[in-house]
Amino acid sequence: MEAPNNRIMATLIPGDGIGPEVTQATVEVLDALGSPFEWELCTAGMAGIDAAGDPLPAATLESIRRTKLALKGPLTTPVGGGFRSVNVRLREEFKLFANLRPAKTIIPGRYENIDIVLIRENIEGLYVAHEHFIPVGADPRAVAVSTGVNTRDGCRRIARFAFEYAVRNGRKKITIVHKANVLKALTGIFLEAAREIAQDYAGRVEVEDRIVDACAMQLVLNPWQFDMLLCTNLFGDILSDEIAGLVGGLGLAPGANLGEHAAIFEAVHGSAPDIAGKGVANPVSLMLAACLMLEHVGRPELAARLRSAISDALLQDQVRTRDLGGTASTKEFTAALIKRL
Repeated sequence: MEAPNNRIMATLIPGDGIGPEVTQATVEVLDALGSPFEWELCTAGMAGIDAAGDPLPAATLESIRRTKLALKGPLTTPVGGGFRSVNVRLREEFKLFANLRPAKTIIPGRYENIDIVLIRENIEGLYVAHEHFIPVGADPRAVAVSTGVNTRDGCRRIARFAFEYAVRNGRKKITIVHKANVLKALTGIFLEAAREIAQDYAGRVEVEDRIVDACAMQLVLNPWQFDMLLCTNLFGDILSDEIAGLVGGLGLAPGANLGEHAAIFEAVHGSAPDIAGKGVANPVSLMLAACLMLEHVGRPELAARLRSAISDALLQDQVRTRDLGGTASTKEFTAALIKRL
């Protein structure tokens, strides 16, 4: 959505825990970069409950419907009880069927020269958590049942997205990840549909498939054999964290949730309440998500400048937050990055 001054209106959700700190740092860096975004500030998660009595307030939904674009900090989701995941609800509400999770080495470590892109189906499968309990005798929660649904159309759609991404970005190989040897229907349909779409890209993109547990092991043993991973929702959620671990952790891993009519970019780590307010959080995940957001709105040159500045600050200036082995505060890292820009 274009603002009157040719700025691009976008929804900003700082989130919970360390969310406001890393969001403020990211906005300051984007301002220094001269980014085109004009922000509408909204709440969600525990902050949404505090502000409006709802983890996903109507005003936040309306803002995203209007802007079709959002940058989101981490949100707290209670374990076990409490409210349903706001992230899942946002993906369903705006039909954000594609989750993009790139992992690329910035700081050399145990694994060097990693460059893997994971594409995850985002609104089907077991992860959407259609669940209920069945009572037995006096126990109303004796049996837990969770239902996963994959549609052929949904599988084709995410496969088409992945292959188009590969062609646009010069990627050479896609590994389809499944468990069709056991979950023959639920993930078998995913494998079938992906193979079907792959035929349209024969000669342009190499295709293979791996059973998810074998893929997880191979990512540890030899991650360099992988270029792109195409995953169902739950498998993609798990393996995307694994590939983040190959490049230094979730603090260096961005994410994008993409649909036909809206896009939400996010830090993929948690809200880390144990360090909230201490000024030591690493803002790089959300900053790299902002890079994906800049590319989405047609400003790849700004994204390239920001990625270069992040790399220079971490490697040449050796300014790092404590999770990366340094001593810099969030503000000190942000200041170093702005100086680079």
